[in-house]
Amino acid sequence: MKLQKFLFLISVFLFLNVFNYAQIKKEELIKTVEFLASKELAGRLPGSDGYTKAANFIAGELAKLNFLPGGDDNYFQKLKVEYNEILAPEHFSVIKDGKTINYKIGDDYAYRGFTGAGNFTAPVVFCGYGLSQSELGYDDYSGIDVKGKVVLAFKYNPKWNIDGKNFINGNPREKAIVAANHGAIGILFVSFPNDAEPQRPIGSVIHGEGEQMINFPEIHIDLPAADEILSGSNHTLKDLQTLIDSTKKPYSIQLVPKVDIEVHTKYEKEKEVVNVVGMIEGSDPGLKKEYLIIGAHLDHVGSQAGKIYFPGANDNASGSAALLQIAREFSKAQEKPKRSIIFAFFASEEQGLYGSKYFSENMKFSKEKVKAMINLDCVGYGDSIQIGGGESAQALWNIAKQIDNGNDKLLVTRTWKGGGADAEPFYEKGIQTLYFVTTNSYKHLHMLSDKPETLNLPVRQAGQNLFEAITKLAFKTIVKIAE
Repeated sequence: MKLQKFLFLISVFLFLNVFNYAQIKKEELIKTVEFLASKELAGRLPGSDGYTKAANFIAGELAKLNFLPGGDDNYFQKLKVEYNEILAPEHFSVIKDGKTINYKIGDDYAYRGFTGAGNFTAPVVFCGYGLSQSELGYDDYSGIDVKGKVVLAFKYNPKWNIDGKNFINGNPREKAIVAANHGAIGILFVSFPNDAEPQRPIGSVIHGEGEQMINFPEIHIDLPAADEILSGSNHTLKDLQTLIDSTKKPYSIQLVPKVDIEVHTKYEKEKEVVNVVGMIEGSDPGLKKEYLIIGAHLDHVGSQAGKIYFPGANDNASGSAALLQIAREFSKAQEKPKRSIIFAFFASEEQGLYGSKYFSENMKFSKEKVKAMINLDCVGYGDSIQIGGGESAQALWNIAKQIDNGNDKLLVTRTWKGGGADAEPFYEKGIQTLYFVTTNSYKHLHMLSDKPETLNLPVRQAGQNLFEAITKLAFKTIVKIAE
């Protein structure tokens, strides 16, 4: 067995050497991230000018590499998604004892990506988890008047259930619709105060089911602002979460302070966005009709009111930069892979995997011709490498593990069954998937601090770079699978 392993590693080394993988350097990766995460691109919200610039940049790079266009309009594969732009002027403040406490966007609060517009001063009502599900015997709105008022509610559903039955309507738009149906005019979301590390306000465009309410503000506020609103109620947010969680019963209360909210939006039910797709045709007459799909999402969560933007350096400028660098390495090779390789930069992952779902449902070849889908997402920050899908695509995962054993030795054994993120739509179609991601990757997730300078961290050994190492490992794994 030792001899077989040795011969395998030697064969991999000799084959990969043809592809000059040593040319993958962190400097080039970071250069791409710096552009994608720049203020000019303003968070790459699909449908925005910033995302269009990012898509044009990627298409231009694929053209320079002489890749075959893989879209329905050259390198662009077009689809339509909901679009919401958050405009100026905006403000959020709390009025208490005749005094106004002004809060700062990005530090103290952030708008939900699909917030509606509004300009008003109104009282606030705390409504627990913001749920109204009589079929489970639980209703945060029972016996409380929210008409013409703003609801304050926990952002997420309870971690517990009732008689084994889970709650529904846990997404922001769904909770907002419940509040509106009871007469509320806006909603403030707050994270769980009893978590070990409560989530700060983040940028997010996940919305959930239902129609957009264009005149209903949705804001994620930080814990100190929430406790300020609760002042005079004889409760803190921690008290209220503990009480509701321990009894599994609602505890909703009218509050004394008011809030002053102004936000403006531009909403479009359907706006055209694009996946960016290029292809290298395989060199083998038979195998070139088989495909590997390598993907990364190009989008992030955009900007708000011209005051802040979410750079999305790790999520997922890093995966897009890695994918582009892998494409460049393939273009340099004197030998082309036997199987055809498709490079797909997906739109609207943050909104609900819309780009990858659309691609998987509109492939120009049968799913049986796809030998694997490799996804790269959040690969620039962390302390080691993990690859999802190993429980369902064990042979592919073993290839990556054997390559890592002979190189950087940064791959952890933790894996999972199925796809995850943009690999999920392909897994659901029966395609084998691997999902490259770093461990402990999400410290800056959807925050203003997800900047290029937080990447490029050395790990374990002097001179070892995680971003560079995971990109090399993905490239070598793809090469082996392509053969």
